[in-house]
Amino acid sequence: MTIEENIKKLNINLPNAPDPVGSYVATKIVGKLLYVSGQISINENGEFIKGKLGKELNVEEGYEAAKRCALNIISQTKKACNNDLSKIKSCIKLTGYVNSTDDFIEQPKVINGASDIISSVFGNIGKHTRAAVSANSLPLGVAVEVDAIFEIN
Repeated sequence: MTIEENIKKLNINLPNAPDPVGSYVATKIVGKLLYVSGQISINENGEFIKGKLGKELNVEEGYEAAKRCALNIISQTKKACNNDLSKIKSCIKLTGYVNSTDDFIEQPKVINGASDIISSVFGNIGKHTRAAVSANSLPLGVAVEVDAIFEIN
């Protein structure tokens, strides 16, 4: 089964890959590596998923926010590969940032939302290394931000 067929089987609607709003690029290819800039938590309606884990949001809501980041990563990856996800050889690493209170310790459970989507969509080539990091604040007050590194053919 191709990655595109898997996306359809999982009933996933990928969001549009937006252009960056700052002084950076959304993706960059260096050799056989594709770097995807941090993707923030945005819901299906294009609204920011805001809040601090351990205060306004619980682990399940953070998990869903991280899933949305991963969907944006897949969209950016697809755009960088000229709409051909078969160019992806493997997902190397995800780094997830969780806007959380000082005493919140469930960052890995939150970032599992992103890891689970990447693994579900890409199968074995979606297995990756990862970091789940707490942040006192994230851009625009969002709950989660995730960046990625892929190997391409």
